[in-house]
Amino acid sequence: MTQPLRLGIAGLGTVGIGVVKIIRRQAALLEARTGRTVTISAVSARDSSKDRGVSLTDYAWETDPVALAKRDDVDVFVELMGGHEGAAKEATEAALASGKDVVTANKALLAIHGQALAEQAEAAGRVIRFEAAVAGGIPVIKSLTEGLAGNDITRVMGVMNGTCNYILTQMEATGQGYNALFEECGRLGYLEADPNLDVGGIDAGHKLAILSSIAFGTKPAFNNVHLEGIQRITLEDIRAAADMGYRIKLLGVAQRTGRGLEQRMTPCLVPAQSPLGQLEGGTNMVVIEGDAVEQVVLRGPGAGEGPTASAVLGDICDLARGLRIATFGQAATTLQEAPAAQTALPAPFYLRMALKDKPGALAKVAAVLGEAGISIDRMRQYGHSEPSAPVLIVTHKTSRAAIDQALAELQATDVVTVEPVALRIENV
Repeated sequence: MTQPLRLGIAGLGTVGIGVVKIIRRQAALLEARTGRTVTISAVSARDSSKDRGVSLTDYAWETDPVALAKRDDVDVFVELMGGHEGAAKEATEAALASGKDVVTANKALLAIHGQALAEQAEAAGRVIRFEAAVAGGIPVIKSLTEGLAGNDITRVMGVMNGTCNYILTQMEATGQGYNALFEECGRLGYLEADPNLDVGGIDAGHKLAILSSIAFGTKPAFNNVHLEGIQRITLEDIRAAADMGYRIKLLGVAQRTGRGLEQRMTPCLVPAQSPLGQLEGGTNMVVIEGDAVEQVVLRGPGAGEGPTASAVLGDICDLARGLRIATFGQAATTLQEAPAAQTALPAPFYLRMALKDKPGALAKVAAVLGEAGISIDRMRQYGHSEPSAPVLIVTHKTSRAAIDQALAELQATDVVTVEPVALRIENV
């Protein structure tokens, strides 16, 4: 008889308890689909006395996740603690050193230490699976490593942080400003302990770094992801975008260019009628483009107990079946260094600025843009109160370098009262 697959689960928060619930509820289904019994040997968390809504008395308890990772009755170490340093990293390394496979939902760990961990796993004949680390319940890792393995991937992009998408879509739907909705997300429990991980684009940037590595065969390089958060997006930006047929999204884009690998997680305008433009609330969407498949759109819940635990179980079932794939889709030793590249393809940009209400201010802006080689497609000036005049400009296609040059020169003049906002208008 095939031996059971024995799990050690470190981290009993929302996702960890979700995994326990599925294993208890769907034991027969998991065995039928994998040909093995999936069992839990031991668990670990900070507080063993906490009521988590499910009985844990059948499992051994380890206060130290490293000790859990080394147990002889654990075949797969399931790391659901989070964090790229400390216990999560130490326990994962200990599990690999002890001959265990690893399943994790830890995007930060893989984005920052993924190369070293992948090399350790490969040297030990072990694997690391992490479907739950990117886009919750959406099977995007499996799509890239398996279903689309025959494609030369040309671009990966998507909305990968549900909290940011919730704030941006609710600003449009309710007329509330960013600050009010940020506070609402805090009350609803949608924000990380450090909210900047969400609204600053860091959480989504971790995910983009992982997808880039798989898509382009490169070493994960989170430090090369250009990050901009949504903190400066105003209700006026949301309304102006809608008036022009666009919606604002925190959009991740990764693509290989002649100068290197471009990776950016920034607010962008996208056509309102595009799949990304129609994405509402906390839902995630990843768009993958390849030479053979052309374009694949994957949409689903990006977080939450059920969707994320579902992704964890998908990886566990693959291991139970004996499916073993290199961490980033190919041997870690074959992953290439990819120099960071800034956006190479020209695009139109949306600019918002506040000008001093004095003669010649607008002419000065037009002159600075012209000197940077930027031509104006549309411009709108709205009603205002002294002393600033809000101005919105949509440019013709230009480079980000030209935009940055123009904005730096504008801020050196005496006509701009606050730092301008520049958002790329993305062709999706």
